[in-house]
Amino acid sequence: MSFSVEERGRENTADYRLYFKNEEEKYISPFHDIPIYADEAENIFHAVVEVPRWTNAKMEIATKDPLNPLKQDVKKGNLRYVSNVFPHKGYIWNYGAIPQTWEDPGHRDGDTGCCGDNDPIDICDIGNKVCSRGEIIRVKVLGTLALIDEGETDWKVMVINVEDPEAEDYNDIEDVRRLKPGYLEATLDWFRMYKVPDGKPENQFAFEGEFKNRDFAIKTVKDTHSFWKALISKKTDAGELNCMNTCVSDSPYCRSAAEAEAVVDSTSD
Repeated sequence: MSFSVEERGRENTADYRLYFKNEEEKYISPFHDIPIYADEAENIFHAVVEVPRWTNAKMEIATKDPLNPLKQDVKKGNLRYVSNVFPHKGYIWNYGAIPQTWEDPGHRDGDTGCCGDNDPIDICDIGNKVCSRGEIIRVKVLGTLALIDEGETDWKVMVINVEDPEAEDYNDIEDVRRLKPGYLEATLDWFRMYKVPDGKPENQFAFEGEFKNRDFAIKTVKDTHSFWKALISKKTDAGELNCMNTCVSDSPYCRSAAEAEAVVDSTSD
């Protein structure tokens, strides 16, 4: 299974979009159409890279736009860039999301006591490769951190690209602590401080900032997949989310390839 991307608009402007296509050159939604599993039996997941390591532009899946392209977040009319928080430069992992997952804002998590943040679940890929924006990678889940962002549960799932030459050495969160000393502490520090330069307070965490292990993280990912299933089948109110897709054939939101092409054609060249 292969995917490609198509740029629209000019980079570093509010018009910039990155649309996705499947191997049939059909426009798809990275939120809804890319399968969650690359290998379900082995718990290998697909992940969409939104922000390559060491970069600062806050790119994200546009959950409220048709076909959910990648676009740059805008705050108070300005494009959003994450500040460098000493000693870090931009994002310290390849940052992205697992498709076909959704942190339901109507579901209060029994562990964190907070509802979901209305987005796909986030990933931090610790592999050696600096990925490209929009790249689809296959990942192993290693653990998770429970960020509480303005009162919402915002899981950060630690993963490694299965193509990484060291991937076989990483199977749980303690492997990260052992083989990349200081990386988990840097991750906790980064998420605590990254909004402070914008005048916001430090972020808080559930479990006192403890990273939960692989089994806990995989269960969390699968829970968010079940929330997505309810969303895409209209069993849950989508609110402002756009659930247009071209491949989930039993979804009431599924649309034709021609309708998807019309969406892309209506955007900037």
